[in-house]
Amino acid sequence: MKPRADPAPPLATQPGGPRTSPAGLSEVEAQRRLARYGPNAIPDQSLHPLRMALEKFWAPVPWMLEAGIVLELVLGKYLEAAIIAGLLLFNAALGLFQQGRAQATLAALKSRLALYASVRRDGAWQTLPAVGLVPGDVVKLSLGAVVAADARLIEGEVLLDQSMLTGESVPIEAGTGMHAYAGALVRRGEAVAEVTATGVRTRYGRTAELVSSAHVVSSEQQAVLRVVRNLAAFNSVVVVLLVAYAWFLRMPLAELIPLVLTAVLASIPVALPATFTLASALGARALAKRDVLPTRLSAVDEAATMDVLCADKTGTLTRNRLTVTTTRPMPGFDPAQVLALAALASAEGGQDPVDGAIRAAAAGDKGSADAPRLLKFVPFDPASKMSEASATDAAGNPQRIVKGAFSTVSRLAQPSPTAAAAAAELEGQGFRVLAVAAGPPAAMQLAGLIALSDPPRADSSTLISELRALGVRVVIVTGDAAATAAIVAHAVGLAGAVCPPGPIPPDVRPGQFAVFAGVLPEDKYKLVKAFQRGGHTVGMCGDGANDAPALRQAQIGIAVSTATDVAKSAAGMVLTVPGLAGIVAAIKEGRVIFQRILTYTLNSIIKKIVSVLFLIFGLLLTGHAILTPLLMVIIMITGDFLAMSLTIDNVQPTEMPNAWRIGRLTAAGIVLGCCLLVFDAGLLAIGRFPLHLGIGALRTLAFLVLVFGGQATLYAIRDRRRLWGQRPNRWLALSSAADVLIATTLAIGGIAMTRLPPLLVAATLAAAMAFSLILGWLKQPLFRRLGIT
Repeated sequence: MKPRADPAPPLATQPGGPRTSPAGLSEVEAQRRLARYGPNAIPDQSLHPLRMALEKFWAPVPWMLEAGIVLELVLGKYLEAAIIAGLLLFNAALGLFQQGRAQATLAALKSRLALYASVRRDGAWQTLPAVGLVPGDVVKLSLGAVVAADARLIEGEVLLDQSMLTGESVPIEAGTGMHAYAGALVRRGEAVAEVTATGVRTRYGRTAELVSSAHVVSSEQQAVLRVVRNLAAFNSVVVVLLVAYAWFLRMPLAELIPLVLTAVLASIPVALPATFTLASALGARALAKRDVLPTRLSAVDEAATMDVLCADKTGTLTRNRLTVTTTRPMPGFDPAQVLALAALASAEGGQDPVDGAIRAAAAGDKGSADAPRLLKFVPFDPASKMSEASATDAAGNPQRIVKGAFSTVSRLAQPSPTAAAAAAELEGQGFRVLAVAAGPPAAMQLAGLIALSDPPRADSSTLISELRALGVRVVIVTGDAAATAAIVAHAVGLAGAVCPPGPIPPDVRPGQFAVFAGVLPEDKYKLVKAFQRGGHTVGMCGDGANDAPALRQAQIGIAVSTATDVAKSAAGMVLTVPGLAGIVAAIKEGRVIFQRILTYTLNSIIKKIVSVLFLIFGLLLTGHAILTPLLMVIIMITGDFLAMSLTIDNVQPTEMPNAWRIGRLTAAGIVLGCCLLVFDAGLLAIGRFPLHLGIGALRTLAFLVLVFGGQATLYAIRDRRRLWGQRPNRWLALSSAADVLIATTLAIGGIAMTRLPPLLVAATLAAAMAFSLILGWLKQPLFRRLGIT
C-alpha cells in the first residue's frame, strides 16, 4: 500500500497570525516572533553538576554510610571512617555516570537537527542558522536536506524519508497542503513550505521532551532500597532494645557509645551497592565479548527480570530496506521481463529506495535476453505518479515503458480485471504495489505487477521462538500501517490480535495484542508505561529517534546495530553487530548475574540480622558489648568485601524471568538468620559456661563464630533448588579460604583481640562445617514454600 503524507496538522502548531505572504516574513516580524516563540532548538534542561553530585549523597544507603562515618570520627577511628567514605564516593560517582545518559540523548537529538536552512525574508532567499526559524517563515526543501522545522508545503513535490520519526519504512510523497516534520530527509524533488512549529513544539522536539521526562527506577535500585529499608526497620528496633537494656544495666557512656557504633556498623549492608555494581560490570564485560554493549550497568540486571519485549518493526525485526517481494507477470510476460522493463524505468543511483530495490532485483535475476535498449529515461513525476523510459526492442521498434501507481499505469494500457484483482490482493496484504506497462506508444500492454516490502531479518523468527522459550512475550510496536505490521508479525511467528487504531488504552496488557501499529513516539512511550503499571519489566528494542523516549522509559532499552545515535544514547544496551541474537545472550547472562546478586543479597540480609541480634544475646550473656567497633570493621572487610567474589561464582540460571521479591527474601533471611543465631549463641554459651572464658576471649570467640558461621551459611544457600549446587568458582573458594585464614591467624596470634587456643579455633571451624550441612537440608523446603529460585 502506498503511504501518503499526513494531511492533518502536526502535534503542536504555533499560529503565527495571518497566512504568510509568498515573499516571506520581514526581518522585523521574524525577530518579534523569535522573541515570542523562542529559538528553534531544544532547551538545555540539565542540572548543575554540583547539584547532581549532592543528590547522590541524599538517599537511604548514603545516610546509613554517613552515620557510620560520623560515629567513627567521633571515636577517632579515622581509618575505618576512610574505608566507608571511599565506598560512599564510589557509589556516588557511578550514579553520576548513569544520570549523564539522558543528557547524552538530548545532545544527540540536537545534533540530528539541520544546522542551516534556506529562508525567504524580506522577499529574498537567505541561508540562515536553523535555530533562528520562526512560525510563518517560508523555507525551501531541497534534495538531500534535513527539514529544519515542522512545515506545511505550499509549492512543489518532495519525497520525504521520515522513518526515524514515524517508523514508516517507505518514504512518503508530499505535495501542496501536506506536512513535513523536523528531522525528515528530502530524498527527491524540491518544495517551498511554511513553518508551522519550531523547537520543542515540533514532533522531533516532542521526542526530545519525552526523553528528558522518561524515567524508571531500575529493579536493582528498588531491590537495594527495599533491602536497606527492611534491615533499617528491623535493626532499628533491635538497636533501641539494645541501648535500653544497656542503659538499664547502667553501662558507662564510654562503653555505650562503642556499643551503639558497633550495632550501626553491623546493620549496614556496606558492600551491597558495590556488589550490584561489580556483578553488573562483570556481566557487561562478558556481554561485550558477545557483541552486546551495555551503556547502563543496571540494564544487565534488568535483562534477567524482563518479561515483555516491545520490538519496533522497521530496522529491528526488518532490514529497513525495501525489497521486491513478488512479481505478478501478466499473460505474455515472465517475471524476468517484468523486472527488466521496470529497471529501465528506474533511476540508476540516486536516493530513491523504490528504484534501488527494483534495479537490485533485476540485477540479481537471470535477466531477459530480449530486453529493450534504453534511449531516454524520464524520472518520477509526482504529478503523474509514474516514471517512464523510451527504448527500442530487438527489431528496432520504438517502445514506451512506464512504471508507477496501478491506478495511473492501468489507464495507459488495455483493461485487465485479473491485474486489478491481483493489485487489490497485494495492497490488502500491506505491500507497496507498482504496475509496469510496455509496448508501442499507441498500444501498450500491462506487463505485470511488482510488490515491495521491508522483509524481516533472517534471525527474527528464531529470536521470537527463543524469547518465548525464555518466558518473554514479544509485541510489535511500529509507526507503520497495521496491514504491513501484521504481515511481519506472521512472518516472524507472532500470533495475536492487532490493536485497533486510536489512543493506547491505559490498562492495556501484553497478552491482549501482538501488534500495535500506527503509533507515534509518545504512543510507544505510553505503551511502555502502561505495561510497567501492570507490574511488568519491559524491554524496548528500536533503531530510530522515534523510539528514543520508549527506549529511555523501558527498564531495558535495546538499540540495534543500525540505530541512530539518538536511539543508542537512550538505550541501556546497544547491539554492535547486525541481527538480534544479542538480546537472547543478554537475557541469559542477566539471569546468571541475577543469581549471583541474589545469593549475596540473601547472605547479607542473614548476616546483618544475626549480627545485631547476636549483640543483644552477648549483652544478656555477659553484661558487656560482645564485639568492639574494630572487630566489626574487620568482619565487614573480611566478610562483606571478600564475599563480593560471589559476583563470579558458578550458578545455574532459571528458565523463566526472575523477579526481586524482597519481602520473601527478607522472610527467608529471618528464618535462616534465626538458625545461624542459634548456632552462634550456642557456641558463645559453651565458651561462657563450660569453658569459663573471660570477656576478652569471649569477644574473640564471638568474632570467630560470626566469621565461620557466615561462611557456612554462604555455602548452604548458594543453590536454592538443590542440596548441593555447582562447584564453587576458584575465586570464591580462595576468598573463603582467605576469610577463614585471616580470622584464624588473628585469633591464634592474639592480633587486635585476645588469643585463643588453636584447638578451640579448629573445633569452632568444624562445628561451622557441620552446621552448613544441616542448614543446607533445612533450606530446601523453606525456599520452595517462599518461591525463591
